[in-house]
Amino acid sequence: MINKKDGLKKLLDRRKPIFKLVCGAGNECAEEVEKLVALYSMAGCQMFDISAKEEILEAAKKGLKYSGTMSDRYICVSVGIKGDPHILKAIIDEKKCQQCGQCDYVCINEAVKNHTVQTERCLGCGKCVRVCPANAIEMYSVDKDLNLVLPKLVKGGIDCIEFHATVEDDTEIFEKWESIKKNFDGVLSICIDRMCLGNKQVLERIKKLTKEREDFTTIIQADGIPMSGSDDSFKTTLQAVALGEIVNDAKLGVYVFLSGGTNSKTTELAKLCGVKYDGVSVGSYARKIVREYIKRDDFFDNKIVFEEALGKAKMLVESVTKS
Repeated sequence: MINKKDGLKKLLDRRKPIFKLVCGAGNECAEEVEKLVALYSMAGCQMFDISAKEEILEAAKKGLKYSGTMSDRYICVSVGIKGDPHILKAIIDEKKCQQCGQCDYVCINEAVKNHTVQTERCLGCGKCVRVCPANAIEMYSVDKDLNLVLPKLVKGGIDCIEFHATVEDDTEIFEKWESIKKNFDGVLSICIDRMCLGNKQVLERIKKLTKEREDFTTIIQADGIPMSGSDDSFKTTLQAVALGEIVNDAKLGVYVFLSGGTNSKTTELAKLCGVKYDGVSVGSYARKIVREYIKRDDFFDNKIVFEEALGKAKMLVESVTKS
């Protein structure tokens, strides 16, 4: 298998906080991923979470090549299970749509334009569903056969696989987990939240999933409130820190990454609360602060534009790595 598992393990074992950029499990826009990875790699980010698609992996690698820092950078692909929000996509029923524009306005990734969903940009957050006055929007799962998808990605050079394991269906979760372990022998990440599981259930699921793995070969991504970090406040990041503490207290022999509502306040709140962490995964907020730059056609060619974006990205990365 082609992976840098020893390098990633060594990075994690330094026990210095790692910043992980979450491009989005549902983000299938190759151009955006390339730009995000290039920018945040130059800003000091060492881990990148991307959609489990070959073309997105290639885009991420192009971004790393542009940044000139491929050797100490690690790519993680995200996979999920039917019903998990990270692999959901929105669809609008044209017959019901009132063309009010509320879905366009509320979309955090600009995936809705003129009352139509650009599927490759939809991240599955569900905000459009909640604001639609006509109930014209539904979410559907994009499920993948991991035994078909993962071998190609492993061969393409991934360093980690993240499994979104939040839904209540234990049977399918453990079937998917076995497929992941069969296809990849490096560091694995489990992203879990409390949307449908209580504290005790979360810990029991982690224990079951990791019971046959060596200590400290698994990252637990404590996903406070998934895809909610576009607001830069302590309240937004509270649940990420709280869930991180719950996992820490259980002493499970895992690395703990805070996520789900993470922003520039996350590490400050964690420090105030005495919550330890091995990394912070930032998605919505990290993309938001550079969106106006990333969307420009001259992003790579205009040095002023790129440097302005880089300054914002560096401040966010260093809020974690220099905390």
